[in-house]
Amino acid sequence: MLSQATRVLLDGLNAGKRAALARAITLVESRNLDKFKQGQGLLSALLQQRRDGEATMFPKETIRLGISGPPGVGKSTFIEAFGTHLLKQGKRLAVLTIDPTSSLTGGSILGDKTRMPQLSADSRAFVRPSPSGGALGGVARSTSDAIVLCESVGYDVVLVETVGVGQNEVAVAGMVDLFMLLLPPAGGDELQGIKRGIMELSDLLVINKADGGLETVARQAQIEYTSALKLLRRRHQRWDPEVFAVSSLKGRGLDDVWAGVNRFYDHVGRDAVEHQRGLQYKEWMWRYVEDQLARHFKQHPPTRQKIADLEHRLMEQRITPGGAAEELLQSYFASSNFENPLNKL
Repeated sequence: MLSQATRVLLDGLNAGKRAALARAITLVESRNLDKFKQGQGLLSALLQQRRDGEATMFPKETIRLGISGPPGVGKSTFIEAFGTHLLKQGKRLAVLTIDPTSSLTGGSILGDKTRMPQLSADSRAFVRPSPSGGALGGVARSTSDAIVLCESVGYDVVLVETVGVGQNEVAVAGMVDLFMLLLPPAGGDELQGIKRGIMELSDLLVINKADGGLETVARQAQIEYTSALKLLRRRHQRWDPEVFAVSSLKGRGLDDVWAGVNRFYDHVGRDAVEHQRGLQYKEWMWRYVEDQLARHFKQHPPTRQKIADLEHRLMEQRITPGGAAEELLQSYFASSNFENPLNKL
């Protein structure tokens, strides 16, 4: 049951208020169990209203884009330029930027708004930095929920940006329709350094900084990447990935990228996109299950009592990580009156 405060948020979302959207995203990001339940209740109410035809702010069709790329490629500059271009096309844009959480302190910078000053100041755009929280791939646990919340207040293009390291690309690709990989203007040996798996995830490759003395290099890289993609498995049966060279600083090539995005939806088809989203929802259900089980496990009193001792034994190498994990699980199942499934393995 929704609390009074959550009902006020629901009314604010139905009125298209950005302040309500910001508070709603904070709610679904919360690690507090009561707030988490309220956030999920809020989402359920919004989806029910959409099914009933009462959520008038939901766009008829939405675009979900993921953007990643190595550090220094100019992701923020590109998003600022590309986003401004979309606003000129009459679109409403939400940008969800995943800020890396420190593995040492647990803190995050959350400075993405300062990197996109024009979009942040435009009433037609919404820029929201979120800490990754250490989630797999650096993607905030609640980003998939935040996408739906952004759409609920009328944003018809939602762009998810993440740091380009580790498993980030895989996680982003699992929550968007189209995955865009930004690359620097280089080819040859540097082309060999791009991981095959990341290339196979990409629906669009965008070579940034194609200006000045780097323009010729960028055009050559465009040719090389186009040839390389022909040797890789396609992510979508009906779509051949495309490669673009752009100058974010001068605004060149942005209209070509936007045309490529629209071609993607035309070729793949809206029915296939909706089917893909359904599969993604199933995947994220299991992500939530894993997350909640891990939290419950660590907070379980008998389990917590054993953790310090096991960690001490691990530090002294008197037990293996696998053996310690088995002891924790044995303790958990015994104290919870559950049959230990490990005994059947």
